[in-house]
Amino acid sequence: MSASRSSGIADAIGPEEGPENGGTGGAPGSGTPAGPAPGPPLLAALLDGMDAAFCAFDAHGTVTHWNREAERVLGWSAAEAVGRSGFAGWAVRRADAGDVQRRLMAVMDTPGRQVHEFALLCKSGGRVLVRTQSSAVRGADGTPAGVYCAFSEVHARIDLERSIALSEALFEDMSWGVVLVDVDLRPTVVNSYAARALGAGRTAPLGRPLGELILRGAEELEGALQHVLAEGAPPAPADLWVTLRTAEGERRRCWRSGFLRLASPLAEEPVPLGVGWMFQDVTDARLAEQEADRLRFRSNQLHRAARQAAGCEDPLEAATSSLDYALAGFADHVVVDLLCGERLVRAAGTPAEGPGPCLLVSGGSIPVRYRAGHPALQAVERTGTVRASARAGAGEEWAAGHQWPRDAAHALCAVLQSRGRTLGVVTFLRAASRSAFERPDAMYAESVAVRVGSAVDLARLTGRLDGVPGPREA
Repeated sequence: MSASRSSGIADAIGPEEGPENGGTGGAPGSGTPAGPAPGPPLLAALLDGMDAAFCAFDAHGTVTHWNREAERVLGWSAAEAVGRSGFAGWAVRRADAGDVQRRLMAVMDTPGRQVHEFALLCKSGGRVLVRTQSSAVRGADGTPAGVYCAFSEVHARIDLERSIALSEALFEDMSWGVVLVDVDLRPTVVNSYAARALGAGRTAPLGRPLGELILRGAEELEGALQHVLAEGAPPAPADLWVTLRTAEGERRRCWRSGFLRLASPLAEEPVPLGVGWMFQDVTDARLAEQEADRLRFRSNQLHRAARQAAGCEDPLEAATSSLDYALAGFADHVVVDLLCGERLVRAAGTPAEGPGPCLLVSGGSIPVRYRAGHPALQAVERTGTVRASARAGAGEEWAAGHQWPRDAAHALCAVLQSRGRTLGVVTFLRAASRSAFERPDAMYAESVAVRVGSAVDLARLTGRLDGVPGPREA
């Protein structure tokens, strides 16, 4: 409820019924509490619906309006407040009343708004520090008709300012990417870190589907955002791998991501406004962890292979056993070609039709007719490791032309050597669904080839490779 004691300020803020229309006003400046005059329902609803406490004074300093938030903050009802002359003796200590009244009413002689902080008295006897914003109310002729004043508790104001400051810091100085996504899963706000991570400016991603910004991995990200909208934030951050399209080509990144569901604080029931997505690029750390895990696993496989080979009576069995251990997590197929004069003959390999152990070729070694420039021949000529991959869409044709299993799309050929002589080539093969061999893979293949080469050399010395001419000097 709100009420008016002066026709001037009532006309300026909103017409209300005076005493001649049934109102219950008292004389201005009387200091006697008066009941609120019934005002238009719209004005009363607007004043009482405000989040801030609101009061108004006429030109003589008499309280004319008092809303529900003011009652909540100070405890004084509209019936008790309207009609009083200023705050003296009830909402402000008498010692402070003159200064408070002077500062509030001074706004009538100055343009714009003024901000002050006062210690007001509650009905319970306590004191509360408030921050006020006051402004003059002008009459129809432009002369000052009174003052309106909106105020709130300072700690609530500080909380609001702190929240705003936090939001500004998140979107300017945060060392994490921050993206606000609406319920349609489209970015609405992007901070500087996130803009750099996405390879775009702060405005370019706004309103665009995530699939336009992320080449691969957008489905997983959208799934996480939908889950947050439906179920709430996950208990802990998660790693998301994405591939971005940049001017330099495709770039794969790992983002450590956390999510928050955003809901309107003004609604009675929580209404989803979207999702706050915060992430940090941890690609280098994750790749280092993966590399450490891979090295640990491969070292363990070499150790197990050596122990297994030590228990084999047949050196060739030791060689194929070492290759079986090497294949785990490394390649899909392996073939062993040994030098027979100037040609290569197939000595062992895994099944061409699917996964399986590396086995010796039954019935003796079979010559292979490799064309000039074949990666295995290049490895023998260079006495070094050679990597090769099929062109996009030419996988089966490329594999057949090189006499490898038809699903092969990436090859790594490592030379078999022992006692300074070249014995042959071991070729590891991967399917198109896997990545091409890289330099760390070549180093691992060379470590395996050393063990296989020693076993093949021992097999020759013990006569296990009868019918296959000896190797040439390296």
